Amino acid sequence: MTAQFACDPATSRGRLYPEEESAFRSCFQRDRDRIIHASAFRRLKHKTQVFIEHEGDYFRTRLTHSIEVGQVARTISKTLGLDLELTEAVALAHDLGHTPFGHTGEDALDALMQPYGGFDHNAQAIRIVTALERHYADFDGLNLTWETLEGIAKHNGPVKQPIPHALAAYNARHDLELHTHASAEAQVAALSDDIAYNHHDLHDGLRAELFSTDELAELPIVSDCFAEVDRIYPGLNYYRRRHEALRRFFGVLVSDVITVTRANLKELDPKSPEDIRAAGRMMVQFNPALWSDLKVIREFLFHRMYRAPGVIEMRAQVTKVINELFPLFMSDPALLPKQWRKDVAEIETETELARLVGDYIAGMTDRFALQEHARLTGSDVISARS
Repeated sequence: MTAQFACDPATSRGRLYPEEESAFRSCFQRDRDRIIHASAFRRLKHKTQVFIEHEGDYFRTRLTHSIEVGQVARTISKTLGLDLELTEAVALAHDLGHTPFGHTGEDALDALMQPYGGFDHNAQAIRIVTALERHYADFDGLNLTWETLEGIAKHNGPVKQPIPHALAAYNARHDLELHTHASAEAQVAALSDDIAYNHHDLHDGLRAELFSTDELAELPIVSDCFAEVDRIYPGLNYYRRRHEALRRFFGVLVSDVITVTRANLKELDPKSPEDIRAAGRMMVQFNPALWSDLKVIREFLFHRMYRAPGVIEMRAQVTKVINELFPLFMSDPALLPKQWRKDVAEIETETELARLVGDYIAGMTDRFALQEHARLTGSDVISARS
């Protein structure tokens, strides 16, 4: 049963460029399908989540992470009576703006872009779906509905000043009401992101042997999950044991969000999506006690995984890649591919050139960035490291 506060495709605020709607797909389903077919979505296959793309076939990439987020989001959304297609559209699009090399690449590009307005991956996702995807005859971008764009822009809450450059530029044309909270569907996508990465980063850290199963079993929440597995399956195989424990950990997070969100909604008693947006706080949340435990887990992962010596060494190498590519393209825009030449010809200021170069580098996959760097500089940072 659809909740009163769910977004209704029949009453969508529509698209920037009016289109005749599909006879057999809702507008939100159409948004989701356009995102899946976007070039930027396919490129997530070779973009870092934590480990650089070449470091192993089993580690999560931005694409597999996004699919996991979409799966969690659909489960929670269905349970709460929300619109599944809108929830999934926001979930699948939430990482489209990420650079190569994960947050390391973003930090490097943001530093280089500071004189020109900086770089923010959420704002870049908006730029991709409103301008950089150029496949349709009638418009640039994907021409998504207002609700999907709103969800991508502010799924983590109202956007604080200063508004990132790429987001501010689009918002001036199409007001996404950045000062309010997003729909319940978008909030579900945001918490599903937290659930997915808290779960799979523990998996990937174990596979990379950055910490042991015994260390993992001492963490809050996870320790109870191991205890339950040992009670039900005494003497279980090592790998199955830890998988069963992490599967239960995943379930605990999902169940907690559903329970807390239901309580929040009961207290607010919203009658429409606008009541959710005007609530003044996030409706989709973890229990404070569980959130506190998750902070302990994130601290563990920060020190044992994100700042592990091997990861730190790779961070330095890929930062060098971004730091050397950016000035090369700035000094010689002719190095950009042919399909970018028309944009280069229309540039009037250094800031416009920097934004264009930033778009190009941000769109690179890990593999392509390493290949381009090696081709243009003669330096192969991966071979040098090994």
